[in-house]
Amino acid sequence: MADVITFLSRGGIIMIPILLCSILGLAIVFEKIFSLRRNRILIPEIVSLIESIETNDDIKLATSICVKNSGPLASIILTGLNNQHLPGDEIRELITDRGRQEVRTLERGLSVLETIAGVAPLLGLLGTVLGMIKVFAVISTQGTGQASLLAGGISEALITTATGLSVGIPVLVAYNYFTNRAENYILDIENYSSILLKKIRMINENS
Repeated sequence: MADVITFLSRGGIIMIPILLCSILGLAIVFEKIFSLRRNRILIPEIVSLIESIETNDDIKLATSICVKNSGPLASIILTGLNNQHLPGDEIRELITDRGRQEVRTLERGLSVLETIAGVAPLLGLLGTVLGMIKVFAVISTQGTGQASLLAGGISEALITTATGLSVGIPVLVAYNYFTNRAENYILDIENYSSILLKKIRMINENS
């Protein structure tokens, strides 16, 4: 552990924002792993109810279950169920509006991951530039004979570049993974919303 700290400290002051980026990125990754679990978003009990709704009693049961649960699907379906007396176009519009709000919840933090994925390598590049400036400063004042001083500047340049890439690459992978996961959930929710609208229309027509 001490060797790692010593190694990172040789990267200079730019290592501080890079490490902060890594900590923030890691925190968001763990949060998204928890919040984007399939059973948390597409609650099986609600999904099965949507597919089996046939009567007003089923709608009442589905409403009570949605009230007891939280999450994007429960919220959107509850919006449709609470407004079943309205014309189909108005229900669809309300569901769409609610869906936009829930999409923001699903995608919360992803923009930060995207920013970190872009900023971390740039910070590494900045550290590289600063390290090379030190190298040339040593050369201009003391010549090329000060090998230890030259090595320090070069080391700082390489360490910051490597660390910036080491943070940026996995964060970019995580961003793409969670973005794709959120988009798939959004498509699934849209599908279940369409099924609900058809069920409500059928029940209203038969009432």
